[in-house]
Amino acid sequence: MKLSPIALFVYNRLRHLQQTIESLKINHLAKESELYVFSDGPKDKEAEEEVKGVREYLKSISGFKDVSIHENKDNLGTSKNIIKGVTSILNEHGKVIVLEDDLQFSPYFLKFMNDALKLYENESKVISVCGYMYPVKINNCETLFLRIPDCWGWATWKRGWDLFADNGKQLYDGLKAKKLFRRFNLDGSFNYVKMLKSQFQGKNDSWAIRWYAAALLNDKLSLYPSKTLAMNMGFDCSGRHGGAVDYFKSELSKDEPSVNKIPIVENQEAVRKLGFFWWNQKFNFNKKIPGFFRKIKHTWLKI
Repeated sequence: MKLSPIALFVYNRLRHLQQTIESLKINHLAKESELYVFSDGPKDKEAEEEVKGVREYLKSISGFKDVSIHENKDNLGTSKNIIKGVTSILNEHGKVIVLEDDLQFSPYFLKFMNDALKLYENESKVISVCGYMYPVKINNCETLFLRIPDCWGWATWKRGWDLFADNGKQLYDGLKAKKLFRRFNLDGSFNYVKMLKSQFQGKNDSWAIRWYAAALLNDKLSLYPSKTLAMNMGFDCSGRHGGAVDYFKSELSKDEPSVNKIPIVENQEAVRKLGFFWWNQKFNFNKKIPGFFRKIKHTWLKI
């Protein structure tokens, strides 16, 4: 099996990047994988030395079949850097595993991604493969499908990325026309519509919310492991969009997941539990909701 190339997007966080590389190198397929690194340029004088330090470190990376470094002279920003880099790799290779500089991995992450990319390569209903799984327990499955394509260690094919749309307003209008706002908001549990609206209003520059909108508009699903194989370390206030939070923390699986074909339908248990995950963050059920309602919650979810 020809392994997928890995695209890694970096900016100025040297310590996080070093941890990401070391974590990736312990993967069983790292030495057989090609690594493409896209280093964004500094956005101001203050960032110049940090970016320079990152680029010096990049030249020392080993442990992969090949390492190609692409340095942007100017600062594109995270979204443009990712969109440009992912597009270029897919135009050349047809598939890609996409990483940012603040992730940790299970030793089985690369194997899972490559196996899933191969298995679902010709399944047009599947738009991406994800390495992260939210901190919810899903029973009796190794893999599952959700409508949301995650962005913390993910992969796709050219046929999937061809559906990506840069214009957030057009995506918003498309969702509105098809009456998909509630479905986009995960049945009312999180306001993804507000996030998309903020993007085209210039209040955020999220490529990921546009990726999700494009996936839903085209009625696509993404494959997830039932246990996390990739974890974000960036919620320590070091990243542009990250604050100091820990509710996304999900223990990395120590087991190798089985990747076998399953029916390409959304896992309703996962949808239900993910919905309650978001409601928990908004209302902090365990502290603020009376015990009677907590009992209903736990009975319904069968945790």
